[in-house]
Amino acid sequence: MIKHHLDDDMLVDYSAGTLAEGWSVAVATHLALCPACRTKIDMLDSVGGYFLQCEDADEEDLPESWQAIRARIAAGEIEAVLPIKNYTTADPTFPEPLRSYISKAGGLKWRRLGLGAAQMIIPTEDSTTTVRLLKIPTGRPVPEHSHKGSEMTLVLDGYFSDEVSTFRRGDVEMADGNLMHQPRAGTDKDCICLAVTDAPLRFTSRLMRWMQPVLGI
Repeated sequence: MIKHHLDDDMLVDYSAGTLAEGWSVAVATHLALCPACRTKIDMLDSVGGYFLQCEDADEEDLPESWQAIRARIAAGEIEAVLPIKNYTTADPTFPEPLRSYISKAGGLKWRRLGLGAAQMIIPTEDSTTTVRLLKIPTGRPVPEHSHKGSEMTLVLDGYFSDEVSTFRRGDVEMADGNLMHQPRAGTDKDCICLAVTDAPLRFTSRLMRWMQPVLGI
């Protein structure tokens, strides 16, 4: 059962089509796994559709995200802001739309990070975020770190635990500079996650800070 969901603000921005591509990939992948958040999105889409079709609505009464959408519709840019909606769970580990992104990148190709950990950068056209798959070996921790920006981590297989909680398949953890943590993979299998960041991590280890440019994290 999914216990850690996306917050309402992110769902509103996703429904409005104002999220950057990197965040949208993670949100849509979570939606493929989470019926509760899909229900919220359906409701938000209905509300948004009402605002967009209600021509006599006062602009000052509209949420800011919907004002932005209206402006882009008027400018003929609506195709650029349509959120990713092709989410399915046909793949046991990588649902759509993530599976298509992996395919476009030439298939699943892990790059070793050391101590059994690995990553794969998922190419997007979004220069404001980095999207990556992470594989954390069974029972091993990620080096302790905080964040220079925001990070969204979505569990796809296995689980991990940190100072906040335990996160299993479909669970989302949002982190920023206020959180110092050291996620550790569960003891039954490797943990595979989808992680999106808009700035590099901030490691406490001097060695990790030295290796950071090489590892691309």
